[in-house]
Parts: sequence; C-alpha cells; structure tokens
Amino acid sequence: MVEAGGGTDFPVGSRVMFTGTYGVFEDGAYREWATVRKEHLCLIPEGVDDVSAASIPVAYLTAQMALTLAGFQAGKTVLAAAIGGSIGNAVTQLARALGAKHAISSTTNHLKAEQAKALGFNEIINTSLEKLGDGVRRITDGYGADIVIDGIGGEVLSEALGALAMGGSLTTLGYSASRKATIDVTNLIWRRAIIRSFNLFAQPQAAFTDAWNVIVSLLHSGAIKPIVAKTFPLAEATDALRYLVEGRPFGRVVLTT
Repeated sequence: MVEAGGGTDFPVGSRVMFTGTYGVFEDGAYREWATVRKEHLCLIPEGVDDVSAASIPVAYLTAQMALTLAGFQAGKTVLAAAIGGSIGNAVTQLARALGAKHAISSTTNHLKAEQAKALGFNEIINTSLEKLGDGVRRITDGYGADIVIDGIGGEVLSEALGALAMGGSLTTLGYSASRKATIDVTNLIWRRAIIRSFNLFAQPQAAFTDAWNVIVSLLHSGAIKPIVAKTFPLAEATDALRYLVEGRPFGRVVLTT
C-alpha cells in the first residue's frame, strides 16, 4: 500500500504490486516498508487479494514478455515445463487464457500431476511415465510445440528443443536444473528453429507497461489466477525459503506482514 510519494497515479492508500531489481542488484523486499520507483508500480485490480497480487511479479511479467518476444498468437502451441513452478505455471496460464491451441506443461511428480489435473491443467506430461518430447507429440498429434519457454535448463532444455515444431522457437530464461545443457544441433537445423535468451531486467519500460496491461486485464477477469502453496509471516522468512527448496511445493510461497 502506498504511504507517500505516489503522486496522482498512485495516491496514498493505493494497493500496488511491483517488480524491479530489488533483491537482485539492490536491497530486496523482505521487509515491512520499501522505497520503490514509481515506474515499477502497478495498481492491484479490485477483487484481487494481497497474497495473490504478491504472486504476480516476477513470474507473470517474465512469462508474458517472453511469449510476446517469441511471437505468440492465438492458435499457437506452447510448452513450458514444471507446472508446479512459477514460470511454468504462469506461461501455461497466460498461453491458455490468450487462446493457445495447446498450453502444455510437465512434472516429474505423480502428486503434482494429480494436483494439476484437479486445478484444470489437462495437458500435463508426467515425465516419470513418458519422455517430454513423446508427451508433446502425443498431445499435438505429432505436430510439436511452436513456442517453448524454458526456465529449467539442463536436460529439460535439450529435450524441449527436440519437441519443437517446424519453425518453432525456444526461449531460455532459467537454469534451476543446471546451467549446462547438451543439444542436438540437428533439432535446430532441420526444424529451422530459433533459440533465444531472455532477461527480464534488460527489457524496456514500454514492454513492462504492455505486459502489466495484459496481466491486469486477465487477472481482473479471472482468466488467470496465481496458485499459492503456503504463506509465512515475514519473521519466518528462513522457514519459507527452506520450505520452497526442500518441499518443492506446487505454487508460490508468499511472505505476509
């Protein structure tokens, strides 16, 4: 909530969410009060609670901008691994809400596969039962994925590259599994594919504005909804991080004050 300095765009009392380099290149937000630059703020839509709003940045901004740069349009097929993770879930939700023909994700965990199904995610590949590429080809009748957004790296990146459709593209933006991956270059050559990188903090302000506008509209309509696994009070931030790393929850972990 804005306490001071927001001007007419963000008057005192406004409920806001924000993103930026806080916690990356400068002090983070594990605190009760924070000084935030106005260009990093976005008003929270009516009807959206604070915990849900806190779950929007950075994942949904990253997902929306990456989809835009990859040339997403309604009717495209999108793959984003790890349905229980922030990027995988955000990409899948956004692609589905924006009219993807297929919005595909994956999990290595039987329980998460069941959780995903219960939440309405019906195009999930359980990679403990079948390979990622085989699952994509099964769901798409052999076509493949037009767009892959990969936040996992390692072996997942190489397998996802092999699941691309002709002329498809893969965007790499994370490496939670590994910073190193071995690829089969024929997956690029013969599919006439593209592989690109993405860094949220290197994007221009106009891209943030456009992404916020799309996200807020979908959030307000209920077309997307952040999934929160658990909340912790700010004083228990250490426990929250431990739960995030060791528990590998389905959904976001949020600190509250």
